[in-house]
Amino acid sequence: MNSSGLLSSAEAVTINVAAFAFTMAIFGVYVAALGHNPVDVYYVLYLGSFARQISIESTLTNAAPLMLTALCTAIPARAGLLVIGGEGALVVGGVATVLAGVALGDAPFLPGVAMMCLAGALAGGTWIGLVGALRQYRGVNETISSLLLNYIAIALMYHLITGPIRDWERVLKTSSWSIPESLRVGEMEFIGVHWGLAAGVSVCLILYVIMRRTTFGFGVDILGGNPRAAQMAGLPINRMVILCCFIGGAMAGIGGAFEVMAVHGFASESLAVGFGYAGILVAFLSRQNPAAIIVLAILLGGITASGGLLQRRFDLPDATTQVLQGLLFMVVLASNAAYGRLSVFQPASWRTA
Repeated sequence: MNSSGLLSSAEAVTINVAAFAFTMAIFGVYVAALGHNPVDVYYVLYLGSFARQISIESTLTNAAPLMLTALCTAIPARAGLLVIGGEGALVVGGVATVLAGVALGDAPFLPGVAMMCLAGALAGGTWIGLVGALRQYRGVNETISSLLLNYIAIALMYHLITGPIRDWERVLKTSSWSIPESLRVGEMEFIGVHWGLAAGVSVCLILYVIMRRTTFGFGVDILGGNPRAAQMAGLPINRMVILCCFIGGAMAGIGGAFEVMAVHGFASESLAVGFGYAGILVAFLSRQNPAAIIVLAILLGGITASGGLLQRRFDLPDATTQVLQGLLFMVVLASNAAYGRLSVFQPASWRTA
């Protein structure tokens, strides 16, 4: 990495750290207004996120789907699109995984899991690929279409689990058929977290290499930075946009697959708990860097994991951690105006010009 790249990375880290510190200060005012000591609340946030093994395992379990749904926003964003459809892609990926698992029946474990992951990836990729196609061929704004597709995906899931694929033997919770126990994914041996975490870390690193070290990634960056230059260079813009959307959606679909295979075993309303929306925040914080998504997903996963402890210790509302995430999202959006304006992070030739 050259000096300009190092300065740009240092600027991104500095601005994100400052945004996080400012968010925590605002959050401290919020909890103080509720009659609690902000320092005590911060300490409990730490306890619920990283202080104990059970906290770390809960944090990493939450981080796994966040990594994959963040890619649903980050990869299209590199091509200049603002896609917020990770929630819908995760849901359709989970439903497709259930259908594939039930159809596979007593298939061997590894081929069965591979086929279920493929089903989730194809469903999620097609779902978000549709967003790219609508934008390129019909001029439909990708932010609006991906948001609306979230609602359609959730409504479609509810329709299926309350009728066509409902498991009528499960009376306490409306859900779909269950995948065979032989195809359930367990935890990694060295830590009490399912293999979805390893999948999330792996695809983030693979996509980092693809986006930073291949001609495809270079072309996507050109397209995202200057669409006119990409057109003049003869790049296949329509194909690249749809492919970026497909890749992002496929990653979120794999997230839904692991939620079914490793966590729930079936499709239910538990699939639509906000991982897709939290993934948008992770993507923004990471500046669309797949490698940085790993770290930031763990941070956001820790905030989510500490919600129950905050509620028990301080009788805070259940949505307190969502308030914190919302504040962080707004501050991060506002902090984007600071990029390129901090002279200390500009190349020396620019400062002396």
